[in-house]
Amino acid sequence: VQFVESGGGLVQPGGSLRLSCAASGFTFSSYAMRWYRQAPGKERELVAQITSFGSSTNYADSVKGRFTISRDNAKNVVYLQMNSLKPEDTAVYYCAALGLSHWDQGTQVTVSS
Repeated sequence: VQFVESGGGLVQPGGSLRLSCAASGFTFSSYAMRWYRQAPGKERELVAQITSFGSSTNYADSVKGRFTISRDNAKNVVYLQMNSLKPEDTAVYYCAALGLSHWDQGTQVTVSS
């Protein structure tokens, strides 16, 4: 199993980023996918989840209305569109498959002026 997260960077408050996660080593279309984040000194938290065929999504209250999770099963990629970013969104963002205990390096998102 491998996840390659990308798309992070430094952005000003109010800006946008689109994260991507390329997955391999398992049957991607059989698994719900999740985005998590971990800020310095804090526990990892679930940000968003999407079902295996993308029919249903769920979000943490802190990102609802600002973030959108989506997936492309033909490409084995899950995305996280992040709009109206706030400094408190600063964290390392990770993708994961529900039921598979595997983490890769994540991608750093920093929201700062």
